[in-house]
Amino acid sequence: MSAPGIDQSNRTDGDTQLLARAVTDLVRRTHFPVAFGGLERGDAIHVTSIVGARTRSLEGLVVQASRGLGGRALVEKRPRLALDYRSSRSITHDYDRAVLGEGISTLFAVPVLVGARARGVIYCGSWSSSPVGEVAARPAIAVADELSSELRIHEEVQRRLSVMPAPARGEASALATAAREELRETYAELRSIAAGVDDPELRARLSRLEQRLAALSQSDKEPALELDVRLSPREIDVLACAALGATNSEVAATLSLREGTVKSYLQSAMAKLDASTRHAAVAKARRAGLLP
Repeated sequence: MSAPGIDQSNRTDGDTQLLARAVTDLVRRTHFPVAFGGLERGDAIHVTSIVGARTRSLEGLVVQASRGLGGRALVEKRPRLALDYRSSRSITHDYDRAVLGEGISTLFAVPVLVGARARGVIYCGSWSSSPVGEVAARPAIAVADELSSELRIHEEVQRRLSVMPAPARGEASALATAAREELRETYAELRSIAAGVDDPELRARLSRLEQRLAALSQSDKEPALELDVRLSPREIDVLACAALGATNSEVAATLSLREGTVKSYLQSAMAKLDASTRHAAVAKARRAGLLP
């Protein structure tokens, strides 16, 4: 049974918001003036986000798998390009009314892959014929990759919350403890994922999500501890793993660090928190809101 308050609509709304940000990024980071995109549902792409359009012809567009440029990108799981959409012979023209109605000449479709599954497609286009080389295509592909990472993280958070059992009478405190441990495991996993992300904007988004998880786990019964301490990102990474009971060697494997480096970060964090043991450091960091 799923936990109360966690349903498919919550997940869908969150995914749609992530998609909307990605479509906005497409216009900002590429030379294409118009962008749109949708997530896969029922073997079709349901376009929910449009940026830069001059008409309303793309609104409500639903692209079936294998049909049109985006349908091919979805099924083939690779980017597809139509330099001259109107005359392209490599695609079906089921959606000419929507695409040509917007006046789009060049259209680039990039699938959003989460693992082996295509979760959606983002498009960018121009009203005139535009060459699309590697330099032009790279930002669009990067946006799709970042959206893939965010969707994967969002799915994992929702999965962890959904499998938590509903409490029986008198078991509320036990559920609270289990929920907090789930949050802590999710937080540590997010930290390890963020450590391997190079894009600063995506790292910032992950950081905001981590902060929300840390805030969710704070206990109302225990007063917050105010500390004038600033831990480095790596010190927090190491403490988050140590909080789950990982040894130095296990932390090193998780974060792709040397064991000696892990020990150094841990000692530095302990010194900053004025803690004599790693357990004391974790406890203090949690009371200060630095860890969930």
